[in-house]
Amino acid sequence: MLAGCATTDNDAVIVPTGPAIAAAPSADDLAYPLTPAGARAFVESVEAESLELSDIAGRAYWVNSTYITEDTDLLAAYFGTIATEKGVEYAAKAARYAQVDGLDYDTARKLDILRGGLTLAAPTTDGAAKELNDISTALNSAYGKGEATLNGEQIPGNDAEEMMGTNRNPEELAQLWKSWHENVGRPMKDDYARMVAIANAGAQELGFDDTGAMWRSGYDMSPEEFSAMYDRLWAEVEPLYNDLHCYVRGELSDHYGEDVQPDEGYIRADLLGNMWAQSWGNVYEIVAPEGAGDLGYNLTDLLVDNDVDAVGIAKISERFYTSLGLDPLPDSFWEKSQVVRPEGRDVVCHASAWNLDNVDDLRIKMCTKVNADDFVTMHHELGHNYYQRAYNEQPYLYLNGANDGFHEAIGDFVALSVTPEYLVQIGLLDADKVPSEDKDIGLLLDRAMDKVAFLPFGLLVDKWRWGVFDGSITPATYNSAWVGLKQQYQGVTPPVPRNDAIDFDPGAKYHIPGNTPYARYFLAHILQFQFYKAACDMSGWEGPLHRCSFYGNEEVGERLNAMLAMGASRPWPDALEVFTGTREMSAEPMKEYFAPLQAWLKQQNAGSDCGWPTA
Repeated sequence: MLAGCATTDNDAVIVPTGPAIAAAPSADDLAYPLTPAGARAFVESVEAESLELSDIAGRAYWVNSTYITEDTDLLAAYFGTIATEKGVEYAAKAARYAQVDGLDYDTARKLDILRGGLTLAAPTTDGAAKELNDISTALNSAYGKGEATLNGEQIPGNDAEEMMGTNRNPEELAQLWKSWHENVGRPMKDDYARMVAIANAGAQELGFDDTGAMWRSGYDMSPEEFSAMYDRLWAEVEPLYNDLHCYVRGELSDHYGEDVQPDEGYIRADLLGNMWAQSWGNVYEIVAPEGAGDLGYNLTDLLVDNDVDAVGIAKISERFYTSLGLDPLPDSFWEKSQVVRPEGRDVVCHASAWNLDNVDDLRIKMCTKVNADDFVTMHHELGHNYYQRAYNEQPYLYLNGANDGFHEAIGDFVALSVTPEYLVQIGLLDADKVPSEDKDIGLLLDRAMDKVAFLPFGLLVDKWRWGVFDGSITPATYNSAWVGLKQQYQGVTPPVPRNDAIDFDPGAKYHIPGNTPYARYFLAHILQFQFYKAACDMSGWEGPLHRCSFYGNEEVGERLNAMLAMGASRPWPDALEVFTGTREMSAEPMKEYFAPLQAWLKQQNAGSDCGWPTA
């Protein structure tokens, strides 16, 4: 039921190419004959039943996410158990029908979707689905209730995240980092290990080696082919990240001193302006070089100075999409969404986009702050909503993106068009304040602190989980493996010693207890630049790629909507080709976008001891 970041349609909409199920039901257990017509009838019955269930279950999940209580936890777990049991049943039966000769394209594709559509699969043993959903619901709610501590004061999670971006006291940053990771992550460890065991048993019943293999089968290619593509894309961007890391480490060392941040080796994770060191934009002011780094404006200040509140941020974001010729959001969006954190109750603040009736009941759930980060996040979330609306006429099993990376990339590629010229167009920035070309390095560095800095984190989250699922990472090494991967790929390290026997730092990141696959975010960071370059080419842009804004271009909107409306009905290379003209994911557009910055970084890093220890 939950997908995206987390977007919400149904979750059984990803196309696996994995092995047949080991323990499939007999023909006597099937309501329809093992014929092409029987397979088609089975699929139609599943879609009808799933559509009905998703409506009421989605509302239970919405209430649980926006009003966390013991009662709403039970409601969410109840419907989650039903959905999991149904998903396992559908997957097992779909494998039998998939073996029938003479299936038409849509029936075959939908059967493949059903075979591998679960995020977590419970085995068929009595009580397994309930136990799995009880644990996953409890983990999700524990995260939503989590708090950090600063100087003896309890700090709600989203406030702690914001403080990590603004506080410059290294001792207090270490307090926030340590208390969040230990208050939230530590209590989850045993439950998480039990959940993994149950989910793996379920995946193995469905014929997959483990849950990670099941996830990797959902990209119109084998798990092995997906892993190879994943590593190829990282190899394309790794040199750019390494240049950024070297420069940022040196500037942080100059700012804090060698005793806090040495000018070699790893970067201390809590100094990067983000609880997980996944994006570094909040410390741009520290690393921005004099002159080249002065953008001439601050987006957060522009929002405040123009009296833009949280709803205003949502209205501005909607206006970008309508400028492309897309319809406004329905009135119900503004009536039912959680745009700001409500007072007096626990909620999950992690931003997400929802379509509760799979037609037009579009909503977002955010605890929006009036700042630059949430301005960009809002553009991103509405990208999910517009995707959901575009494919809402597809059959139930096609109500999803071409792959999950597509869903994440849509709003992000729109947000790349949040250039100074765009801010002028929407009235936030005076035309005479637009930075001149000599500020381009500053603009690119500011963006790279989020987009490029994220890449290794986006890569490693699921590399860690794949290791957990295949058993190469055991509960005894959960934490050491997490820290090791962050050191290996990100070149960052915890600010305080970790106790591998009790710490569970992965649990302090929402997507781990929330069981949201994370490869989609890495893919989205690659795809968004492909989409962006295609849109800029369509709009006739001839200048440097990073200065392009396609705001107001209806040709882009028409081509974009054509891709979005396909949903999951075709393999993702088909959808990619509709908008970009290419069938292969590539990091070349991202490298082109940041090429001027990378050349500058190499100049700044000359003579520095770049790199960090690797195992």
